[in-house]
Amino acid sequence: MKSNNTNAMGLDVGTSRIVTARPEGDGYHFNSQLNAFVTIPYSKLTERVLEKEGVPHSVNGAQIVVHGNESEKFADLMDTEIRRPMTGGVLDAKEPESISMMREIISSLLDKKSTDKPLVCFTVPAASLDASESLTYHEATVKQILTQLGYENRAVNEGLAVVYAELESTNYTGIGISCGGGLCNVCYSYLSVPVFTFSIPKAGDYIDANAASMTGERANRIRIAKEEAFHFNGFFSDKVQQVISVYYDDMIKSLVAGMKEAFGDARHMPKLNRPVPLVLSGGTAMPTGFRDRFEKIFNESHLPIQVSEVRMASNPLETAAKGALVAALAEM
Repeated sequence: MKSNNTNAMGLDVGTSRIVTARPEGDGYHFNSQLNAFVTIPYSKLTERVLEKEGVPHSVNGAQIVVHGNESEKFADLMDTEIRRPMTGGVLDAKEPESISMMREIISSLLDKKSTDKPLVCFTVPAASLDASESLTYHEATVKQILTQLGYENRAVNEGLAVVYAELESTNYTGIGISCGGGLCNVCYSYLSVPVFTFSIPKAGDYIDANAASMTGERANRIRIAKEEAFHFNGFFSDKVQQVISVYYDDMIKSLVAGMKEAFGDARHMPKLNRPVPLVLSGGTAMPTGFRDRFEKIFNESHLPIQVSEVRMASNPLETAAKGALVAALAEM
């Protein structure tokens, strides 16, 4: 589904990254920022240099708050952890700067220039299987931020956004999985209708935090090591990589176990006469060998549904944002 309508945008509000998607010619244009920030001591010289370099920041009294991609570099230089507006897939109510930082990062990505009110579809997570945490506060706050910035807005389930982005050829029938930083989101869709959705809390941050605890490294450095060098199907002489592999396996097994539970409990599963595709996306699904490892564990679990293929999304980091854009274009 393509359109030249520049008043539609997709926004993936992830724990680790915030990603935008816009129509561009016959394709799409994406932009992203790390959903994080770090504070550094204020000085006029530092502020001037950051402005000259185009580093996103704001001033808060005696501190400069660097947000987005550059926060990671400053945190590493200062040997401190980055701070995150979100945790576990939703806004962190314990972080006093969560709303203001989310507003800053979203505003810098959307970069509203027109005087009309563009439509933004933004992703929201599904409830966890145990439904222990309400998603109302998170969704309402993101809607409020977008409304204050001058955007019409709609929420779309993150797993369903994966289906919208990748499964047009099957009329949006299949399974979309988004493995992010805070959650793994799953959606089983039939003809674009979400039959069921759920999330599990074991995702990228779970791997980072537990690997950091086992190795004595900071979670931020574990995340960088994971994103830059980790792969499956190999022998790890490096302890950090070995520990990451253990928690990755645990995450995948928990994800498949959650799918088995959800599929088993779904009373109104459509009875299809053909297998459905399953698409994997998200930054946590990107290491080489992830798809093969997931498929092996999936096949060994004998879930009560036939799957025609297990494949990676074409651009895993941008899939949910693209699906949100598809949803927005459908509303125009």
